[in-house]
Amino acid sequence: MGEEKQDRGLAGLIELALRLGATAAAVIPAREISAEDELALLCRRPRCPNYGLSMSCPPHVAGPNHFRALQKTFEAALVVKIDLPTEILLSDGRHEIMRMLHEIVAGVERSAIEMGFSHAAAFAGSSCRQLFCRDHETCRALSAGGDCRNPQLARPSMSGFGINVSRLMQAAGWSEETLIRNTEAEEPAMSWVAGLVLIR
Repeated sequence: MGEEKQDRGLAGLIELALRLGATAAAVIPAREISAEDELALLCRRPRCPNYGLSMSCPPHVAGPNHFRALQKTFEAALVVKIDLPTEILLSDGRHEIMRMLHEIVAGVERSAIEMGFSHAAAFAGSSCRQLFCRDHETCRALSAGGDCRNPQLARPSMSGFGINVSRLMQAAGWSEETLIRNTEAEEPAMSWVAGLVLIR
């Protein structure tokens, strides 16, 4: 793919992410993503309630070492964020936002592949089990011979790969603050969730 066509393609993917519901999207060098062992260990200690319940979460993802090796084969990544009131992030309402996040990065991944970025790979936040299969007793992909119920939407959780989301936000040129407080009493405290798509 020529450089000019690649630039047009990346610009188109940013526009797509915004149309799908992202508050902001930016392309960064893949090398600026930080995958840290100690962050991935937080899934185990303190133990996340979703640990081991789906293929997108530890111990069923390959972890930081795998991500760092994969990262070296990519030049760029598209980062997306969704801004939302902190009270929603801390409530069950966050599930709808996290589903949207998975849908956005999965949609960008599909379009990137169609454009010729054949190795595009998307990552999001939260457990796909919690978001898409809450009403099912088990993750079908973990059952013998089972297939994922939502392969077009569910993407691996960034937490299991130790991705430092604060550094991701900095690389994208966005505030590293997780909370944005407004001095006006009627303005709610704000936060964000983020996802990414490796592009090659």
